[in-house]
Amino acid sequence: MDEAAETPETLLRAAAAYREGGRVELAIQAYEAALRLRPAMPNSWYNLAQLQRRAGRFDEALASYDQALAHGIEGPEEVHLNRGVIFSDDLGRADLAEEALQEALRIAPDYVPALLNLGNLHEDRGALDEARAAFARALAIAPDASTPLARLIGVTRLTGPDDPLAKAARARIARAGSAAEERVELGYALAGALDRAGEWDLAFAAAVEANIAVPTRYDRGAHERFIDRLIAAFPAAGANASGAATGEAPVFILGMFRSGSTLAEQILAKGDGVVTGGELGIVPELAAGLPGYPEAAASAPEAAIAQLRADYLARLRRARGPARFHTDKRPDNFLHVGFIKRLFPDAKIVHTVRAPADMAVSLFFLHLDPAMAYATDLGDIADWYRQYRRLMAHWEALWPDDIHRLDYDTLVADPRPAIEALFRFTGVPHGPEALNYSGSDQAVRTASAGQVHQPLYARASGRWRRYERHLGPFFEALKD
Repeated sequence: MDEAAETPETLLRAAAAYREGGRVELAIQAYEAALRLRPAMPNSWYNLAQLQRRAGRFDEALASYDQALAHGIEGPEEVHLNRGVIFSDDLGRADLAEEALQEALRIAPDYVPALLNLGNLHEDRGALDEARAAFARALAIAPDASTPLARLIGVTRLTGPDDPLAKAARARIARAGSAAEERVELGYALAGALDRAGEWDLAFAAAVEANIAVPTRYDRGAHERFIDRLIAAFPAAGANASGAATGEAPVFILGMFRSGSTLAEQILAKGDGVVTGGELGIVPELAAGLPGYPEAAASAPEAAIAQLRADYLARLRRARGPARFHTDKRPDNFLHVGFIKRLFPDAKIVHTVRAPADMAVSLFFLHLDPAMAYATDLGDIADWYRQYRRLMAHWEALWPDDIHRLDYDTLVADPRPAIEALFRFTGVPHGPEALNYSGSDQAVRTASAGQVHQPLYARASGRWRRYERHLGPFFEALKD
């Protein structure tokens, strides 16, 4: 790009074209060039910030949002909202996220997106009274919107199926012309609330209706073929070795969703020098960027692996800063253990396991990412579980000394031996207080937030028995 021959207008047209075409880095370069020529373009600073976030350049995105504010962008509350999302989702800074959201609400007190994000932040911290207040205020401002009602139901213990919130949700779901996403969102919220109220048959019926309304479906054959390819690509521990140990690997925590991975991470957070990563997307994103994955990851030359390793570490440090020990808690990284061991031959991997029927019920009741379409059908959950077990058996056979099983049900029944073994395996130093887990004070952005803020309890073990008569498709699919 010959910047000297360009004008701000031509550069902005090029930036827009690159952005539409998904060429993020070129779009960033074009916006930066245009803004060097004409800095007083607040909307362009805003667009640049969005692209920088997509590229994982979070500090630069925050600086660009600051420039948008400094140049008088219209609707500054949205800029503060976006800054809050970066602080909470990308940088793990709940304190700064709250400051940004409060500033958005100072400017626009009825700004519902900021209220919803503030409520989510309070919920992540375990501050349920504050979360309820934020969601209730959002609902009062936008009484016809489904999200405030769903979020309020999610943090409220209903008195029963005739609770006013439950009635409101059922009326919205049954309303003619209601969108599928509205039925899904409210259906899952109602199912969870009825479960907490002990109305288990009604809760399961609500979960069934919510799952039916989800438009995406799981392809069992395609997933089984992908597992076959992973196993074939990494047939032996030494077949794809990538040189010496680096000493820079985080502790990877993985397994089925709802198997206790968040709890494992928060236990390790009680050790010395640990910075938690939460559900980082770095490994899946690196894998997705390799055409021909997984075979390409297995056969890549050491120089390429070294570059990918450096990219991973740079992104981890941008997101979480320096630390003696980092954790990367992404349950579905179980798909990428072979790739992880190429990047970090000395990586320690914590594999969280749990009674499969309890995981199935938990998955079936949750509003999850569309990519997790298997969670909408009990038979599909069983199929996903079978493929997960097949793949993890392969990884554990290849690296038996580097993969540690942490059984959720054993942990909550008899915590101390399980916690001692976890610290011993990871090598994380700790004081005696770390062996008596009493709850986390961190903001936790997963469905397990409610549990990890409390002392360990075993009441979630065996939850499936409440729904045993509904779980026939799951148990039938596991017979094979």
